[in-house]
Amino acid sequence: MTSSAVAALEAEGIQRMDLRLRGVHCASCVRRIEEALSATPGVLRAEVNPVTRSAAIEYRPARVSLKGLERILEEAGYEVDADPGAESPDRQEADRRQEYRQLLREFWLGLALSVPILATAYPSLVPGLRGLSGAGLRWVWAADGLLALAVMLYSGRQFYTGGWSALRRRSADMNALIGLGTAAVWLYSTAVVLFPDLFPAGTAEPFFDVAAVVVTLVVRGQALEVRARGRTSEAIRQLLGLRAKTARVVRDGAERDVPVEEVPVDGEIVDGRSAVDESMVTGESLPVEKGPGDEVIGVTINRTGSFRFRATKVGKDTALAQIVKMVRQAQDSKAPIARAVDVVAGYFVPAVMIVAVLAFAAWFTFGPAPAMTYAVVVAVTVLIITSPCALGLAAPMSLMVGVCKAAEHGVLIRNGEALQLARSLDAVVLDKTGTITRGRPEVTDVLTAASFGEAELLRLAASAEQGSEHRLGEAIVNAAIGRRLELTLAVDFAAVAGHGISATVDGREVLLGNERFMRAQGVVPGDLAEAAGRLSEDGKTPIYVALDGRAAGLVAIADSVKKDSAAAVRRLHELGLEVVLLTGDNQRTAHAIARQVGIDRAFAEVLPDQKAEHVGSLQAEGKLVAMVGDRINDAAALARADVGIAIDVSKATFRNIRQNLTGAFAYNSLGIPVAAGVLYPAFGLLLSPLIASAAMVFSSVTVVTNANRLRAHTPK
Repeated sequence: MTSSAVAALEAEGIQRMDLRLRGVHCASCVRRIEEALSATPGVLRAEVNPVTRSAAIEYRPARVSLKGLERILEEAGYEVDADPGAESPDRQEADRRQEYRQLLREFWLGLALSVPILATAYPSLVPGLRGLSGAGLRWVWAADGLLALAVMLYSGRQFYTGGWSALRRRSADMNALIGLGTAAVWLYSTAVVLFPDLFPAGTAEPFFDVAAVVVTLVVRGQALEVRARGRTSEAIRQLLGLRAKTARVVRDGAERDVPVEEVPVDGEIVDGRSAVDESMVTGESLPVEKGPGDEVIGVTINRTGSFRFRATKVGKDTALAQIVKMVRQAQDSKAPIARAVDVVAGYFVPAVMIVAVLAFAAWFTFGPAPAMTYAVVVAVTVLIITSPCALGLAAPMSLMVGVCKAAEHGVLIRNGEALQLARSLDAVVLDKTGTITRGRPEVTDVLTAASFGEAELLRLAASAEQGSEHRLGEAIVNAAIGRRLELTLAVDFAAVAGHGISATVDGREVLLGNERFMRAQGVVPGDLAEAAGRLSEDGKTPIYVALDGRAAGLVAIADSVKKDSAAAVRRLHELGLEVVLLTGDNQRTAHAIARQVGIDRAFAEVLPDQKAEHVGSLQAEGKLVAMVGDRINDAAALARADVGIAIDVSKATFRNIRQNLTGAFAYNSLGIPVAAGVLYPAFGLLLSPLIASAAMVFSSVTVVTNANRLRAHTPK
C-alpha cells in the first residue's frame, strides 16, 4: 500500500496494522482468527497469512483499539509478538533459525527414543527378545510406553497444548488431529500393557511405536517447512541489501562516516552538483543532473561530482522503506482462490474427525477380529493421514515465493487479488525503461564532420571517456571496445558536472559534451547542430565531440528498444487492450519510443508518484487497468492499478497455486478413504499409521517444495 493510499485510509478514520502472531500452524488457524477479528465491531478487513504468520487488519481506532485487537487474538489462543523489532527481516530470520534449531532438537530426540521402541515393538524379529512373553514382555512394553511418552511430551508437546486449546474453543486444527491420534494410540497401548485380560487372546499388543514415530516424523516435516518458509523472505533481505553500509555526514562542522542505520537517507541538495544514477527509483537508465534544491534518494548512486544534502525523510518514510513495506503487504495478501480455500479448510478438520469416528464405529461393528484393534488403528490412521497444512499452505506459499521472485527482478506485485483480475483488463500501462527498452544506454549513431573519420573519432572519444564515471561515457567506451578499437591512455582529464569532459589523447585536445559546453569552450557546432536536433527528435542524446578546438562530430546515445517490444505491443492490441506508455523521460524521447513500437498514448516527464495519478485517470474513464513494469520505480503505479503485475511471473505463480491446490485436494480426497479402509474388503489393504504419518509429512513438504520451484523460474 502506497503512502497516498495510507493517507486516504487515515482520512476516513481507518488504520492498517500488521501483527506478527505466534501459534499459527494451518488453514484452520487462519479461518478461526479471521472470523474472530471480522466479528469485532470496528474491524473492516482481516487477512491472516499462515506462511508469514501475520494478520493484516484494517480497523477504525474510534471503535476498537490496538490493545482490544491483541486481546481478541489472545482469547482465540494466539500470542501477538509485540516486540518493536519483530518486523525486522533480520529479527524474523533469527527467529526462524531458532525455531528450526528447536524443531531439529525435538526431531533428533524423538528419533533417538523411537529406535529402541521400534526394535522392541516386534520382539520376534530381534535376537535376544525372541521367545520373550508374559510379564517379561509387558515390562519391555512398559519401558516403550515411557519412552513414547517422553517423545510425546518433549518433541510433540505443541500438538497436545495446541489441540487442547483449539478443542476448548470448540474448534479443531492440525494439532488436534495429531494430538488426538497419538494420544488415542498411547492410551490404548497402555491399557493393553496394564490390563491385558480385557482383550481377546492374541490381540493384546501395544502400538507405542506408532505414537513415537508419528510425532517424530511430523516434527521433521515442520522443520522442513520452517526452513523452506525462510527462503521466501530472501527478496526482502536483498532489497535491504541495496542500502549503502555507511553514510558521510556533517556534524558540528566536521565530516565523518557513520553506519547508515544512524542517519536518514532521503533529502534535498544544499550545495554542489553531480550526475546521479536514479535507475533504482525512477527506472531511467541515463543519469540525472542534480543541483541545489533537487531531491536525492538513498538508494540512488552518485556517479560524478560531489554535493551535500539535507535530510528530509527518515526511517519508515524513505523510498526504500516504502518499497520493502509494499513487498511485505503483497506477501500477506490473498488471492480470491485462497479465501475460498480458507472457507473449505474451516470445515475440513471437523469433517475429518467425524469421518474418524464413523470409521471407528464401522470397524468396531462390522470389522474382523480383533475388531477393537482394527477400529483404533483405522481411526488413528484417518486422523494422521489428513493434511490441513498442505491445503492451507498451497496458495499462500506460492504467492509469497512468486512475489519474492518478482521483487528479485525489481518488480512489485501489488497483491494476490490482482492475479485473478487480468482476464477482464481494458488497458495496459507500460513503463519504458527495462520494459519497452533495454534499460541501458548504447551508442546508436556516430556522425562526423567532413575531415574526420568515424572510427578515429570514436576511438579518441572513448579514450577520453575512460576516466569518466558517467553512464554515457561508459556507453561510448563499450561501443569502441565492441568495434575492437585500440584505446590509449588519456591525460589531463577534467569533468564539468552536467556539461562535459576534456582530456588529452595522443597529444590531441578532446572535448565531449553538450552544445552549451562546446560554445563555452569556444567551439562552433556549425552544421552539426541541425543533425543534433534530428537525433533528439528520435529520442536520442547527442554528444558533441571536438578535436583541437574544432567540432569533429556527434555520438548519439539512447536506451534502445528491445527487439520484441513492437511484437508484444501488437499482441496486446490483438487482445483488445489499449496500450499506454509512462516514462520519466522527456517528450521527444517518449513519443519517439511510442512511434517505434506502436503504442496508443504516451505520457512523458512523469515522476513515480505521478504515474499512479495517470493510472487513476484511466480508471476514471471506466477502464480496468494493468500496470506492467520491471523496475522498483513503478511501485506507486502498481499499487494504484487494478492489476499490477510482471505478467510472466504472475502466470507462473498462479499455475503453481493450481498445482498445489490440485495436489492437496487429491491427496486428502484419496488418502482419507484409503485410511478409513475402503480398499480392505476388495484387496485386503489397510494403511499403517506409520505410513499415514509419512504420507502426511510428504504432502506438506511437497507443497512447500513445489512453491519454492518458483525461485528457479526465469521470467521471459
